[in-house]
Amino acid sequence: MDDLNVYPVPDGDTGTNLVLTLAAAQEAIENEKNESDEGDEGDEKTAGPLMRRMARGALLGARGNSGVIVSQILRGMADTFASAVAVRGGELARALRTATDAAYAAVARPVEGTVLSVVAAAAEGAGRIKSDNLVAVARAAARAATEALARTPQQLPVLARAGVVDAGGRGLCLLLDALVEVVSGDRAERDSKPILSTREAHRIHDDDCSGHGYEVQFLLDADTATIDRLRASLDRLGDSLVIVGTGDGDTPTWNVHVHVTEIGPVVEAAVEAGRPYRIRVTPLEERRSGADVRAAVVVASGDGLTALFEAEGATVVDRNPSTAEMLAAIHASGADSVVLLPNDANTHAVASAAAREAVAAGKSVSVVPTRSPVQALAALAVRDTQRPFADDVIAMAEAAGACRYGEVCTAQRDALTVAGPCRAGELLGLVDGEVHVIGADLTDVSRRLLDRMLGGGGELVTLVLGADAPDGLEADLRGHVHRTWPFIELECYAGGQPRYHLLAGVE
Repeated sequence: MDDLNVYPVPDGDTGTNLVLTLAAAQEAIENEKNESDEGDEGDEKTAGPLMRRMARGALLGARGNSGVIVSQILRGMADTFASAVAVRGGELARALRTATDAAYAAVARPVEGTVLSVVAAAAEGAGRIKSDNLVAVARAAARAATEALARTPQQLPVLARAGVVDAGGRGLCLLLDALVEVVSGDRAERDSKPILSTREAHRIHDDDCSGHGYEVQFLLDADTATIDRLRASLDRLGDSLVIVGTGDGDTPTWNVHVHVTEIGPVVEAAVEAGRPYRIRVTPLEERRSGADVRAAVVVASGDGLTALFEAEGATVVDRNPSTAEMLAAIHASGADSVVLLPNDANTHAVASAAAREAVAAGKSVSVVPTRSPVQALAALAVRDTQRPFADDVIAMAEAAGACRYGEVCTAQRDALTVAGPCRAGELLGLVDGEVHVIGADLTDVSRRLLDRMLGGGGELVTLVLGADAPDGLEADLRGHVHRTWPFIELECYAGGQPRYHLLAGVE
């Protein structure tokens, strides 16, 4: 099914999206079954509650346009089976009609030649034979759906020019074939292959894409009354709009899918409507080449440091961020794969928590445990998006680990350190987090810190001057390094960071 798609957008993984959507539906059933097994009462015997749990699981786990529509088809069937103890042919025919109405209602601008046409044909075929025999009705629905699938190239010129049928419709046919197998015991014959390869189809149909830059999908807890306003707002912003919900609970949950050129207005509209969460943003244009879209999120403060990281293509989050702020930066990047550089031991746990949340929402996220901005600079220097993401993360982690980091700051209180006692207000020189130098003069402490770090070897020194670094500090440290360590390469930047007068990295 993935190879049947002609549009070079994330929805091009229709087969994968349907697998993930229906896996979520199956998981919802299994979870309910396990909970029932632990109680005193058995599971409900009617088909309605089972289908409703399945539909809700599919809704919450729906991926892509096709997954959202199929979840609504299941919802329509669940509504019909609400009071049915056993499903007969008549119930199945009515369920397919209800599912068709629900699917069409969910799409802002229904297009024929898609899964909508296929489910409509299945409902028509099931109702046409006027039978209460479940096997007969299921076979009639599957046969009509297959015939409708074969007609989709006639309804959508983009399919005809690529020599393929609609991928979402093919997925629904597969589901109906599976239904026939279950109720009859007969295995259906399946053969619907693309004539052209996906690469060739993409080449032909680049000009047929809407031009919208992002696919945005999220769950929304909102009152039914607000959904019509949201639908109208998003319909003005983009296309491929689908909004579906289960209608369960005091505040129903909805799955929203849309293609847009700007992400911000979509999020603003969602917040006005209710509580959005599990937001997934995927660039559409980058997917045309099949490349994995990547990003780096870095924690840093100071105008100079921020500019340095942004010049490396990273998204910068201010110091001491919350998990929500890190997660928002991950989603705002719009990337498939994201590496997090926390630059502080205390922020590492927050970055890891944000990574877990993002992974649960379908992102590929890894944390490189940097303790200082100079380690992040070393990591970004070796980043290479042409190699596999996992290999890139390993290379960045190795570069960060090979960079010893030093800091000069002011002691906030009296304390006993490994370098001896210090008093509040004295300057501290730290190497890899441990105090090695104590003094009163910034230039002297900085020189001694560099000597301590370079005594263990090194080839490249990176210095980042803080917001309150005095004039002449850079020139003094450059002169000291060139005189004392003549074979060292030195780079110096005005970082503007607070609290730390100097950051130093030795590689």
